[in-house]
Amino acid sequence: MIFRILTLPIRYAFSKFKKSIGKLDLVRIEPLYAFGNEETVFVKGRAVEAYRQSKPSSRKNPFVNVLATIRRYAGSSIEGARVEVRYQDFLQVVVSDSEGIFEATFQNISSLITDDEYVTVRLQAEEGLVPEKTSRKVGVIRYPSDYPLGIISDIDDTILISHATQIGKKFWLSISKNAYTRRPFPGVSELYKILSNSGTNPVFYVSSSDWSLNDLIRDFLKYRKIPNGPLLLKDLHVNLKNIWRSGGGSHNHKEDKIGLVFKLYPGMKFILIGDSGQHDPEIYASIIKRNPGRVLIVYIRQIKDNDADRRSAMIRSILPGELPEIVFVKSTEDAIVHAKQQQRVLF
Repeated sequence: MIFRILTLPIRYAFSKFKKSIGKLDLVRIEPLYAFGNEETVFVKGRAVEAYRQSKPSSRKNPFVNVLATIRRYAGSSIEGARVEVRYQDFLQVVVSDSEGIFEATFQNISSLITDDEYVTVRLQAEEGLVPEKTSRKVGVIRYPSDYPLGIISDIDDTILISHATQIGKKFWLSISKNAYTRRPFPGVSELYKILSNSGTNPVFYVSSSDWSLNDLIRDFLKYRKIPNGPLLLKDLHVNLKNIWRSGGGSHNHKEDKIGLVFKLYPGMKFILIGDSGQHDPEIYASIIKRNPGRVLIVYIRQIKDNDADRRSAMIRSILPGELPEIVFVKSTEDAIVHAKQQQRVLF
């Protein structure tokens, strides 16, 4: 109580600041993804304080981008919001958790997969919770459980230059750039076009970035002509108080989310793509050991000096009969050369 009294001026000033940058005092229900197979669809979304956000542009300067970042992270997650999630003829009412995250799973659905399926989410009216919009929707991405080939890819320092191992540089990039000014590694669009067979094979993106970056990553993929796919990000809510934690901390969730994809598509083989900046080699080695015969190729972008040792350790940790082709590359061009050589075998 004493703490709240002492911090009242600060909290009051912060609330005024949030209003000045476009806070709406409304609840935004954001559908984050909806994907699955012919029998099951997973839906995830979040409830946050609504905020105004401008569209990205290559002409915006760092000051404007920093302001956009403040808007993105100024909102608080909304715990306990009751959300109606509707898909086909099914309706579920779910409750957001302490991070504002809500989830729904639909089973025994129509096995007919079409290109124009949607999930609609709506906030149930409650005292003190006023929705920004009546409802919002997200397209459903479905593939048969025995679809032959899929790609699972990291994002930071794999397709998006992030300097994840240099905290200061990473932080400045994340707040001063937008989806149009963040740079991909040269050749990424071509590599993913080859591996996805021009978008025919699904791509699942798994990252330790938080959900506040969902729109930025989506816009980045679209602008840079990199194949779209479900984004499986970290559930931790990041705001202005802990923005420095974005993309950091434990990466165990990546193994859990990759495991979900493997379970959802038991007949699918995979290509894994990551980098050596953090723990991708070790995470992928664990995935391979738990799912023998399911991984065909692993591409790792070399970032650290001890990558040769890590590659050797990765190979030693996997039984010879389960060992996929493990390719450490210094550039995307190296990966492209290798991918082109594999085209006849993969496709």
